Amino acid sequence: MTRPDSDIDIDHEAVELAVGAGEPQRVGRFRFFIADQHWEWSENIERMHGYEPGSVKPTTDLILSHKHPEDRQQVAAVLERVMSGEPFSSRHRIVDTAGGTHWVIVIGDRMIDERGDVVGTSGFYVDYTETMQSDISAAVSKVAEGRAQIEQAKGLLMAAYGISADRAFDILVWRSQETNIKVRELARRFVEEMTGALPSDTRASVDHILLTIS
Repeated sequence: MTRPDSDIDIDHEAVELAVGAGEPQRVGRFRFFIADQHWEWSENIERMHGYEPGSVKPTTDLILSHKHPEDRQQVAAVLERVMSGEPFSSRHRIVDTAGGTHWVIVIGDRMIDERGDVVGTSGFYVDYTETMQSDISAAVSKVAEGRAQIEQAKGLLMAAYGISADRAFDILVWRSQETNIKVRELARRFVEEMTGALPSDTRASVDHILLTIS
C-alpha cells in the first residue's frame, strides 16, 4: 500500500478561528499510517515536545508519554480513533522534555489512497498556550478588580456607620439581593456615586486627618 506523497494542507484562517484569535504562531503537521503504525511529525511538533528537529522518531508510546497525566485517559481514547483512521479533534495538554506544559488542539482526518481505502490519519497541532495564559491572566485581573471595588465599598460603609468589615459586606449582599445586581457591580456603582457625592468639607477633613497622623 502506497503512502500519499502530498503534504498535509493547513488552512491557517481556520486555525485562527479554532484558537479563538490572533495569528497562529505554533502550528505543526502530523501523519499516521495504519499499516506499519508509522508516525510523521513536522519540525514544529517536535519543538512543541521539546525535541530538536530530526532528533527523535515519534511512536505511539512516545506521544502518550508526553501527555499531561490528567489527560492521558482522554488522549488514549482519541488515539484509538487515530489508529482506525477516523476523524477526530482533541483539546488537551502535553508536557515537553523540560517539564513545560503546553495546551494544544489536535485535529485529524482520514488519509485516503488512490483506491479510496483509508490508510491513516493526517492533521495538525495548534499550540495555544499563550492564548490560554492570556485568558487566565485576564480572568484573574477581572477578579482582582472586582475584589478591590468591593473592598472600597466596604471601607466607605465602615467609615460611615462605624461597623466591621463583615457587617459592611452583609449590607452589600443585602442590597445585591434586593436589587438583583451582582455584589461586584453594586460595589462599583456605590463607590462611583459616593466619590462624586462627597462634599468638599468632608474631603478637606480627610485631607487634614491623613496628613496630620503621626
